[in-house]
Amino acid sequence: MFTLVAMAILYVFGFVFLYGVIRVAVRHAMEDLDARRAEAHRMDRAVTAHERNFIRENEFLANG
Repeated sequence: MFTLVAMAILYVFGFVFLYGVIRVAVRHAMEDLDARRAEAHRMDRAVTAHERNFIRENEFLANG
């Protein structure tokens, strides 16, 4: 009887632990995604500024 109770407790705690691990993993993944999104946005702005400067310096290439 003790074995059955111990196994039931371990079974339930296993699922609780697994839920916690998955929750932490998803939270970290979302934080990484936000960080990468901000970095991509920053890089996009830098590229746009660089392209604008390039066009100003080389107007003949942009039909301007």
